[in-house]
Amino acid sequence: MITLYTIGGYNEVGKNMTALQVGNDVIIIDAGLFLPPIVELEEEERVMTEKKLRAVGALPDDLMLDKFGLRNKVRAILASHAHLDHIGAIPYIAGRYNAEIIATPFSVEVLKTLLRDENLNLNNPIRAIHPNSSYIVKGQKQYKVEFINVTHSTLQTSIVVVHTDDGAIMYANDFKFDNTPIIGKRPNYERLKEIAQEEGVIALVVDSLYAGEDRKTPSEKIARGLLEDVLLTTSNETACIVVTTFSSHLARLKSIVDFGKQLGRKVVFAGRSLNKYVSAANRLKLIPFNKDIMLLSYKNQVRRMLKKIEADREKYMLVCTGHQGEPGSMLDRLSRNQLPFKFRSQDHVVFSSRTIPTAINIANKQQLGKRLKDHGVRIFDTVHVSGHAGREDLRDFINMVQPQHLIPAHGDIKMLTALAELGQELGYKLGRDCHIMQDSQRLKIEE
Repeated sequence: MITLYTIGGYNEVGKNMTALQVGNDVIIIDAGLFLPPIVELEEEERVMTEKKLRAVGALPDDLMLDKFGLRNKVRAILASHAHLDHIGAIPYIAGRYNAEIIATPFSVEVLKTLLRDENLNLNNPIRAIHPNSSYIVKGQKQYKVEFINVTHSTLQTSIVVVHTDDGAIMYANDFKFDNTPIIGKRPNYERLKEIAQEEGVIALVVDSLYAGEDRKTPSEKIARGLLEDVLLTTSNETACIVVTTFSSHLARLKSIVDFGKQLGRKVVFAGRSLNKYVSAANRLKLIPFNKDIMLLSYKNQVRRMLKKIEADREKYMLVCTGHQGEPGSMLDRLSRNQLPFKFRSQDHVVFSSRTIPTAINIANKQQLGKRLKDHGVRIFDTVHVSGHAGREDLRDFINMVQPQHLIPAHGDIKMLTALAELGQELGYKLGRDCHIMQDSQRLKIEE
């Protein structure tokens, strides 16, 4: 019998964490943060500790494993990709387990950066496994785990597969199907089909974020085209151009840099999270644009460069943090005139992102937009395509791997229900082989 513990990410978008029990062995997949309360903590400049993060609901409630007597049975923590809502809790909770941490090299590098930045130490062994590779997790039995390459909005994202004697457990959270990625390889459809046909997929835990949207998610090349249209066909010769996007979206950053070069502008990156992700990718030689940018790290360095941009604004493109209006981010501080640069009428601010739909993000972004408009800035919003599968991608995926059991994840009840309804269209029955779970629940699968 296999038991799934839906620890986090089944009531909300974020703090993703799932545990798989086979006999006396437990494997954890992902351990992420719930980001809205993190924004509030950072605004108050409070030091983040496990206790504080638990108190504000930012950590998945992995204490449920203690209640079932499973804490000492955890053999490994697998991380699907480098986003904070999937790996951000690892520095705070992994030390509770005598388990190794396994992830792709980029995710490992970002995790190590998080540990350094927060001045935290882990005694857990950390293993870097390349995409489309496998690793043996040792417990009372041995389990092959695979990290199958898939596309998303950061590098080296994987569909995680745990092979058991009864078949494969497949964890696809987050992903999209992009056959023309700007950086990296296309999804490994061949291996996914091979597992389905030769071994069988017992259960699929799958991203539900946009299961209710009747679409196929466009390729990243479409976002590149949108950026090209905004940056190369609008009148910006004398304006300062400021672009903001997800710091972890290295493919998007490549497109921004490419068009900045075509405009003949010096491209400057500023902001802590940008420095974190770009430096991690650069150390692994995963990005082709590191020599084409100025990556600012220190406060005095930022202030000096902003003075230069202020004096020669038409010579620079500034890429900065703050696309969600986060308090204390670079764009937030610029909009409040807290740095040695002042927006002028007709300057351009490009949001190559979508507002993550939480109350605090919506409010922060609205206030940021108002301040920018007060400066007379031209705003180009939602120059973006998603990194998550739409309903028709999900339909193709479910048909491709034909799981015996379908478990919607990564969303609120409306999103999970949308995926369950898709499952019903494909012949699954709610409560029999399609399961809407909530945080802190368990599902027993008997074969």
